[in-house]
Amino acid sequence: MISIVSLWMPIVVSALFVFLVSSVMHMALKYHKADYRQLPDEARQIEALRGLPPGYYNFPYCTSMKDMGSPEMLDKFRRGPVGMLTVLPSGPPAMGKALGLWFVFTLVVGVLAGYLASRTLAPGTHYLQVFRVVGCASFMAYSLAYFSDAIWKMKPWGMTLKHAIDGLVYGLLTAGVFGWLWPQ
Repeated sequence: MISIVSLWMPIVVSALFVFLVSSVMHMALKYHKADYRQLPDEARQIEALRGLPPGYYNFPYCTSMKDMGSPEMLDKFRRGPVGMLTVLPSGPPAMGKALGLWFVFTLVVGVLAGYLASRTLAPGTHYLQVFRVVGCASFMAYSLAYFSDAIWKMKPWGMTLKHAIDGLVYGLLTAGVFGWLWPQ
């Protein structure tokens, strides 16, 4: 069995690669730009929401499953709109914080994929076998939650597939680094 501490190099290097490649993918390629649309009559809509504290909102809001079946609530659902709204704190986006948290997340994915591989693979395991185990684990970590969001939060399937492709790229990078730096 391999100590997780002995995998510090592939964990850190794979996190750096994923961080850098994801930055290029999102800043240079811009294929996620079409994932979001502008509100119609944005100024009026924003004014109507001004003062709403940061949080995650469902509308129309039901206090219970019994309430959901009431004639009044069913009418609200029929008339619409029906949705989920995330309100962020006012001010420019905190990109530094988000990027820092993203890097920590890439490290956590590397640690967990490395842990799984360290418990199932021996030192000197062939590159392709390391690639398969780490690639599968890291792809799942980077991609599968988006499918749950598409199912339960009605996020568009096109957006979900783009994020899954991103996750596949990140998983392949992580797998490649672990295969390359796997202890002999």
